[in-house]
Amino acid sequence: MSTNLPLSGARLWDSLMEMAKIGGTPKGGSNRQTLTDVDAEGRALFQRWGEACGLTLSVDRLGNMVFRREGRDPSRAPIAIGSHLDTQPTGGKFDGVLGVLAGLEVMRALHEAGAETEAPLLLINWTNEEGARFAPPMMGSGAAMGIFTEAEVLAKRDAAGAVFGEELKRIGWQGTADPAELQKVGAYLELHIEQGKLLEDAGLDVGIVTHALAQSWFEVVVEGEEAHGGSPMAGRRDAMMAAAPLISAVEEIALTTLAPNGEKGRGTVGVVEVYPASRNVAPSRVFFSVDFRHSDPEALARMGEALTARAADISAARKVKATVSPFWHSPLTPFDAGLVAHARDAAIARGLKYQEMPTAIGHDAVYMARKVPTVMIFTPCHGGLSHNEAESITPEWATAGMQVLADAALAAAGLVKP
Repeated sequence: MSTNLPLSGARLWDSLMEMAKIGGTPKGGSNRQTLTDVDAEGRALFQRWGEACGLTLSVDRLGNMVFRREGRDPSRAPIAIGSHLDTQPTGGKFDGVLGVLAGLEVMRALHEAGAETEAPLLLINWTNEEGARFAPPMMGSGAAMGIFTEAEVLAKRDAAGAVFGEELKRIGWQGTADPAELQKVGAYLELHIEQGKLLEDAGLDVGIVTHALAQSWFEVVVEGEEAHGGSPMAGRRDAMMAAAPLISAVEEIALTTLAPNGEKGRGTVGVVEVYPASRNVAPSRVFFSVDFRHSDPEALARMGEALTARAADISAARKVKATVSPFWHSPLTPFDAGLVAHARDAAIARGLKYQEMPTAIGHDAVYMARKVPTVMIFTPCHGGLSHNEAESITPEWATAGMQVLADAALAAAGLVKP
């Protein structure tokens, strides 16, 4: 189905540009990290916009913002649309924000048309999807779905020692609602930029996401012995020289661990910390993070095993201690076939070029899918560039994604023709 609601791509684009001014960076991106003053400012703008189109806001104990639009049948489980407004330190204008504000445009169009749905509708801004300031990512949705406890989320500290719960109160966005109530929604839909270039390269308008790849994160610590930079090389237990080949092995392991269909894995080292970090001292300790992803869960497990084995070999050869510790895991997660069909039907009805595809990237939708029927819709982004101030999409891509999101959500909610 396709709706005849007055959805406005121009208004969506204007809203995206207005939100991007909050925490805007000199290079045209956004730095609106979670639980900062600019996060509070962005939330306040979103609140004003939502209430202006008749939505009722509740905020839960983790700061998740949930707007509600009543349906004809309040006993029906609500249909939720959502994503996030927080960004990376050098984030773009669209990652997460597109999904929130496209959902807002759906609500605005319903309000203007005086249209009703059978089921109530929710619009959610999740707290701390990015995990840039407080790790791990997707805390708001993860705790709502029971993957984390509220207590452990509220106790998290950032690199400067600030406590999540205290910062949430400081910026004035800790509510009283129970986040676990969101496990009762009837369906969840999320629009997001692809953060890859498959859609752009194929000349497509949208992607219909069928499942999320499995992910495993590790923390690696290499411990040796400090030595003066002028001392002889022989006999050193240099943690950096031991960590370097182990870091390099992450790429090798990812490229050589294949699924039965020949697909390769993905590996990333995103954080490296060196102690004592002095120019003329061979380090005694190196910490680094490892992010492994794969379409095949068995292959993903082999990647972790290979990293642990390589660490043991390097430890023995260089007389250091290399420890590989699991940090976080997300299993292969299928999305709901019925919602995928709604999104597919919407793309076809609107004459949009699409493909079905997985996501290799974690999103709030991935946690939601463990408890709630879920689907994601992707728009292309230029060059696949994301988590970058130069992140870019076209107004036409944003509009196409919003249209599919609206049609699929309203099919699930039971739109009553105005």
